[in-house]
Amino acid sequence: MQSKSKRSTEGRSEYLLLGSIIALGIAFSPYLFYLYEIFPTSPVWETRFFTYESKYYLNVLTAAWTYLGKITPLFLLLIWFFTCKHWWYHAILIPTGMYAFQLVVAFYEDVYMDASIFMDINGLIYLAPFFIIILSIVYLIRIKIFDRVYGLDLSELDETEVSVFSSVSDKDRKEIREFEDLEEDYQDASNVILEDYYRKL
Repeated sequence: MQSKSKRSTEGRSEYLLLGSIIALGIAFSPYLFYLYEIFPTSPVWETRFFTYESKYYLNVLTAAWTYLGKITPLFLLLIWFFTCKHWWYHAILIPTGMYAFQLVVAFYEDVYMDASIFMDINGLIYLAPFFIIILSIVYLIRIKIFDRVYGLDLSELDETEVSVFSSVSDKDRKEIREFEDLEEDYQDASNVILEDYYRKL
């Protein structure tokens, strides 16, 4: 019994710790963005570990401002994606993919300064297949949820023939006729019973 309560307490503690880390990450996201102010304004940044040369922006501060301007919303969108409980959470991947693509393009242009490949010019062409796949997934999930909520069977749509000039479909007319036939049979049976009753009196 104590082991169950201990596991339950540990699970709650882990959940609380993870939630606290996420909340702190969101709260400190403006500070993440303003980290660019610690970088030098020169085109080369030398440290003991590496040397970074900004070839496109010609200023490490501007390059850091650009990178952190992409990393901060990307970080927040990833938190939103992994913590969202709505059925449409896959749609969050579209702006996430856009920011990730822009970050890669900005870094590639600044580090390599390859004028032969400009990925940012036709960025939408590179992202279109990704967007189409995500939108298809979201739409399929929406259809499944709509089907469960309203109890619709999509195979019934093939059986239903809707007339343009009539508000009642052929399938509904058929059901109405069957109901009327059943009602007539019931009335005939009740008339026979009444006649037998009166004869016996």
